[in-house]
Amino acid sequence: MVIVLKENPNPEQVKNLERWLAGMNITTRIIEGMSSTVMGLIGDTSRVEIELIRSLDVVESVQRIQEPYKRANRKFHKSDSVISVGDVKIGGGHFALIAGPCSVESREQIIGIAKDVAASGAQILRGGAFKPRTSPYAFQGLRGKGIELLVEAKKETGLKIITEIMEISQLPLFEEVDIIQVGARNMQNFELLKELGKCQKPILLKRGLSNTIQELLMSAEYIMSEGNENVILCERGIRTFETATRNTLDLSCVPVLNSQTHLPVIVDPSHGVGIADYVRPMSLAAVAAGADGLIIEVHNDPENALCDGLQSIKPDIFAELSAKINELILILRK
Repeated sequence: MVIVLKENPNPEQVKNLERWLAGMNITTRIIEGMSSTVMGLIGDTSRVEIELIRSLDVVESVQRIQEPYKRANRKFHKSDSVISVGDVKIGGGHFALIAGPCSVESREQIIGIAKDVAASGAQILRGGAFKPRTSPYAFQGLRGKGIELLVEAKKETGLKIITEIMEISQLPLFEEVDIIQVGARNMQNFELLKELGKCQKPILLKRGLSNTIQELLMSAEYIMSEGNENVILCERGIRTFETATRNTLDLSCVPVLNSQTHLPVIVDPSHGVGIADYVRPMSLAAVAAGADGLIIEVHNDPENALCDGLQSIKPDIFAELSAKINELILILRK
């Protein structure tokens, strides 16, 4: 339920309303917008009499919310959320370009790629230290050493860094990581999500391979319900009957999510299609669809990459793509 308060509401009346609702085990959240103040109600609101609330002097209007997610819901938070990662902002008109290899392989590799993508306009460096792989015999990542190399690349280039966490026990290793990524396979690892909700680091939450948009938003709700509002949603392709690409990149989810949530939405075209030649057109299509950012796999030697070389583009191709992205953004903003 959402209660829209009248302009310049009386603070004492607002507190009285909050105390009354708390007596029914309902949590309230005040959101102050540009033109109105909204009180979001979280809990079992079935016993709340709408007409009684409407009759209060401090109340402008009341609306029941049918969706099970509350904190992520745009009805609770009309304006776009802007997630700050140091001096980098994501959402609310701020576009973020994230780039780097699928996995950290060596010091020379990650620092070299970091310098290349930074020179081409990327603000955030991606690179997997812990790699969840379908095969137990595939490269599993450098783990803690991989994070150390990412931190070194961060100091060399000034780029922010993002890498994926796989389980709660790894969290102490992420102290110097700027954004923690929750991969598609962990989107519904609810215990992990709740633990990440207790920290204040930005969380990049990837959509699961076969999950609905509502399920993605409910996973975001798990993080936000524990107090961490710094959630970024990521579309990375879903599993369908189509086999021409690795996954089916569902770009329709971008405008849908933009209408349903205030959280930033970014797109991962590399995992979405799994083929390097298709990354460029799908990146531009994602920007046109309204994405707040892109996360693109870039490798200096994709043919010999230890992980996902087929979907990684080379630094020179990324430089060309970055320029095209900037051109498109300028056109869309006219």
